[in-house]
Amino acid sequence: MVIASEFYFPSSDGRTLIHVNQWTPLGGPVAGVVQIAHGVAEYGARYEPFARFLCGHGFAVVANDHLGHGKSLVEGCPMVYFGDENGWRHAVEDMEELHRRTAKVFPGVPYFLFGHSMGSFLSRTHLIRYPGRLDGCVLCGTGHMSPALIAGGKLIADREIRRLGRKAYSAKADQLAFGAYNKPFAPNRTRFDWISTSEANVDAYIADPLCGGDTTLGLFRDMLGGLGIITKQANIERMDKDLPVLFIAGDQDPVGEMGKGVRRAYQAFRKAGVRDVSIKLYHGLRHEILNEASRRYVYQDVLDWLETRAERADKASSSVS
Repeated sequence: MVIASEFYFPSSDGRTLIHVNQWTPLGGPVAGVVQIAHGVAEYGARYEPFARFLCGHGFAVVANDHLGHGKSLVEGCPMVYFGDENGWRHAVEDMEELHRRTAKVFPGVPYFLFGHSMGSFLSRTHLIRYPGRLDGCVLCGTGHMSPALIAGGKLIADREIRRLGRKAYSAKADQLAFGAYNKPFAPNRTRFDWISTSEANVDAYIADPLCGGDTTLGLFRDMLGGLGIITKQANIERMDKDLPVLFIAGDQDPVGEMGKGVRRAYQAFRKAGVRDVSIKLYHGLRHEILNEASRRYVYQDVLDWLETRAERADKASSSVS
């Protein structure tokens, strides 16, 4: 049995109410907490099947809608928009605020972060800015852009913002950010063939009014700034070296350059001295590996990793006390 609930809390931006979905296992002790950070142009409730699976094995799950996504909206602002300034910082601070609130509800149990796509970039920023707060992190569908690509993207974004404004959509910026993702899967049936091998999954994404919206120039620029933070080796070295980290992705995921970008991120963590970091690439899968036909294998791999690290965290806590 699972108790599903929703609540809001004030964003660090001072004007938005952040929407949260929570799933709590009913009966028996909670084995740990998993906080989910979703990707761009989607929302937390899309992870309900995965959350219910984890609840079935004793984990409580929370997932907030980032600024400008899902139900975390402000009147007068477009969807897929973090805000007029400091959007990336506010999104990460909101994640930490949810962590603080949830840890009070479930005290003394292992706490994990699971970030997908843009959520993995936000999660990696969180690991840099708030070291020592977690017991593990799963990074799903991530990437690791080069400084030259990030700098080039910023130049284009800044030029388009001067021309159109932060709240506007730019076909040029969209093509730069997402246009290349579909090319490996030509001839294309939709704009979003790259997210899944399943046509049904792609069609469900397109049909969902809270998914697939046009990414604003402001969010595009904020994300590039975030990518600059998480790919700087000196920043990666600020992370907790004892934090267990798992990288997972499809080997046909263009966000991770068909595995190459995921491996670069993994190697950067290794170089920084992170002691328990592992990687698994799933053959033939694309971006949304939690929604592919073979997702049960991904679910089980994540669960096995969480249970092992939760047990270690419990033993470490017992030895200290």
